[in-house]
Amino acid sequence: MDIGSAAGHGVYVSALDLFSIGIGPSSSHTVGPMRAGLDFRSRLLLTGTLAAVTRFRCRLEGSLAATGIGHGTPDAVIAGLRGYAPETVDPGLVHESWARLCSGETLDIGGVPMSKEDIEFAPLSRHGGHPNSMQLIAESNGSILAAETYLSIGGGFIRRLGEDPDVAKTGARVKHRYRSMAELLALTHLDADPTTIIPAQTMPEPLGDGRQHFPPHRRSIAQIAWQDEVELQGTRRATQGLDEIWQVMRDCVERGLSSEGVLPGGLKVRRRAAAGWRTLMDQGASRSSVDALSMYALAVNEENAAGGRVVTAPTNGAAGVLPAVLYGACVDDGFPAETIRTFLLTATAVGSIFKANASISGAEAGCQAEVGSACAMAAAGLTAVRGGTPEQIENAAEIAIEHHLGLTCDPVAGLVQIPCIERNAIAATTAVAASRLALLGDGSHVVPLDTTIETMRQTGADMSERYKETSRAGLAVNVVEC
Repeated sequence: MDIGSAAGHGVYVSALDLFSIGIGPSSSHTVGPMRAGLDFRSRLLLTGTLAAVTRFRCRLEGSLAATGIGHGTPDAVIAGLRGYAPETVDPGLVHESWARLCSGETLDIGGVPMSKEDIEFAPLSRHGGHPNSMQLIAESNGSILAAETYLSIGGGFIRRLGEDPDVAKTGARVKHRYRSMAELLALTHLDADPTTIIPAQTMPEPLGDGRQHFPPHRRSIAQIAWQDEVELQGTRRATQGLDEIWQVMRDCVERGLSSEGVLPGGLKVRRRAAAGWRTLMDQGASRSSVDALSMYALAVNEENAAGGRVVTAPTNGAAGVLPAVLYGACVDDGFPAETIRTFLLTATAVGSIFKANASISGAEAGCQAEVGSACAMAAAGLTAVRGGTPEQIENAAEIAIEHHLGLTCDPVAGLVQIPCIERNAIAATTAVAASRLALLGDGSHVVPLDTTIETMRQTGADMSERYKETSRAGLAVNVVEC
């Protein structure tokens, strides 16, 4: 069967899921556990047993236990059990629950008392070998009413034990069947669909070398992603969702550029984005310069570290890369909607391939899976809005991820601060460099993106778990915390 001729299960993950709106500091350790708590509560509601609960217990395992306190995991679970969703909760209502429990307080969870002893940490345990597992138990006067095991699989996605993994990844049938970048590129050679309404890409000025930009007779990666998005969400919801995602990203950048002070967690890390931004503006720097780009990334990740409202892109630990690159690319043009959507859709298609064939989770594959995949997605999106061909887009993404292979996840004190904040700024500038290199070529390159993604998967599998978000190696043990 032709890979583009019929609907079926594909790797595409809706942009509204891959770029989910949540709170900091971690998609896998904060957003995912909150969703697990909310899902558990919802199941109790559906079975009519919530009112009978007299005790909630939570067992955090693996990386969720090893760095859970620094990532606010207990706070997130409690918020979910209270019925809060990461997309809509006021961040101020989430944090400090664990600190209150540690001080001896008993918290009220919808009429159910919770004490510190109700949350167990088991960093050496892994359910089925997964690094991010957690168990939630509801009791009624000593008897177990319900128990579920959840896996936090990265990017805020969760999987309940016993759930079909394919349903957890996609949840619906999409228009295009592709499982690799090679298959996605093949789809672009099919005749362009005149009913595709995503606006044409914003073409830049000619490069000056006489080369042709994106051929008009081919479908773009963004157009293919748009059709899948409409299949999953409907036209109106897809459009509104993309615009809302960008608005939250933009707000996060601009909020971070005006916020100062010390980040929570004990490392006494000072925010730098606001002061750095003022210095650049006083020096007359361009708002689209590389230096400005670095400040945009710092701004987002400082907001994330403070537990503020962010967009997983594709994770919280890598939340600053895409917004920084997109903000820098559009700030001088007034942020045109068609450019924003093309960038996000292209990045989503590439990110979906990473998620399906390797990982976007630092606990599974190290920071190469988080910041590395974000850098590749940003490079792809930037190349698309600059008029790059699908082959140049692939080339840009491949360059970006190739130079992140082997990057470890070693957050000091289990906080998404050192080296995470600066790492996003470096990756944002790398994404721009990768895009420029790709656009200066004709799209031909030796190493396919699929090969590099598989290499990342293998590297992550070979990497010691001490370097995968457990804070048991690297900078996490070699930096004095106070």
